[in-house]
Amino acid sequence: MAVNQPPPERARAGPLRIAMVVPPWLSVPPPGYGGLETLVAGLVDALIDRGHTVTLFGAGTEHGTAAEFVSTCAELQYDRLGESLPELAHLAHVDRLVDPAHFDLVHDHSTIGPLVAGRRRVPTVATVHGNPVGEYGTVLSNTDRGVGLIAISHAQRRANPGLPWVGTVHNAMPLRDFPRKRAPGRGPVLWLARFSPDKGPDVAIRACRAAGLPLVLAGKCNEPAERRYLDEVVEPMLGDDVGLVVNADREVVLRLLLDARCLVMPIQWAEPFGMVMVEAMATGTPVVALRRGAVPELVRPGVTGLVCDHAEELPAALRAVADLDPADCVAHVAQNFSVERMAADYEAVYRGFLAGRATAEGSRAVAPLVAR
Repeated sequence: MAVNQPPPERARAGPLRIAMVVPPWLSVPPPGYGGLETLVAGLVDALIDRGHTVTLFGAGTEHGTAAEFVSTCAELQYDRLGESLPELAHLAHVDRLVDPAHFDLVHDHSTIGPLVAGRRRVPTVATVHGNPVGEYGTVLSNTDRGVGLIAISHAQRRANPGLPWVGTVHNAMPLRDFPRKRAPGRGPVLWLARFSPDKGPDVAIRACRAAGLPLVLAGKCNEPAERRYLDEVVEPMLGDDVGLVVNADREVVLRLLLDARCLVMPIQWAEPFGMVMVEAMATGTPVVALRRGAVPELVRPGVTGLVCDHAEELPAALRAVADLDPADCVAHVAQNFSVERMAADYEAVYRGFLAGRATAEGSRAVAPLVAR
């Protein structure tokens, strides 16, 4: 049973005191791959710019945001990624530290957080960063109804509409961090993801060969399943027309994006967002993608890329996309995926959630009087 208390009246009008909770795996922002941590870093600073007080709860000793940082563990727990105990221990520390006297709201980005948040004394919203079906859907379906879930795309929300959603906010990024090209890239097609069959690097290789275009595969490859997939499936397909870059840092990724003819996203699953598409468009690089998950929400066909229904359509799209204007890609991201817009959208969700809780608490308080 939830023990959250109704928020004070000022929490619905003035600046909010927000506890921002990230998983204990990576620093915020991360040194390399880490979409969640990158967007949280941007969100934290944008919320502070809007006048709110944000305290960031994570692991390790370093961070790169304007927030006060509270570490629950001296060492980042990336080596234990996939285990439940490090995240549970992290959340247990957070729950002891988060007090209604100091916080109006908790914004949780962890996987297990929504399941345990009902025990907190401070109202909690949680952004769902994964696909809310299967085992993850089972966890989310047991979320206390006093906890509000926030979707990162309409496609994600449609995948499990029965969850206690309180809003949808697209991911975003600080555009000042992205160099922009003035003319279409003339380099290879770029595939940028983690090495997984869900991301379709094999589909990208076949599509580029059919189009007669060179390809660079730039992928994250740290976990055993990723290394196995790279060794057993991807490497046997490589040739002179396919370059391979493994675990590139941020500087290398940006250089690849600036040089690329386009980004290819032949995803094989209903990806809830796909931050790499926004990153590509922010540099002026168009996107060629399969129509899966949130792709239609992110890419404007004929303006910032091309969206294909079938893999057989990819080669023609890869050839055609080179004529799109990089400036249109950048403008699309600035209008729809800036951190300023994301922070404003999250603030609206926060205030709506807190107001709804206050109304519900007030109704419960007067119900016995009405009954008499």
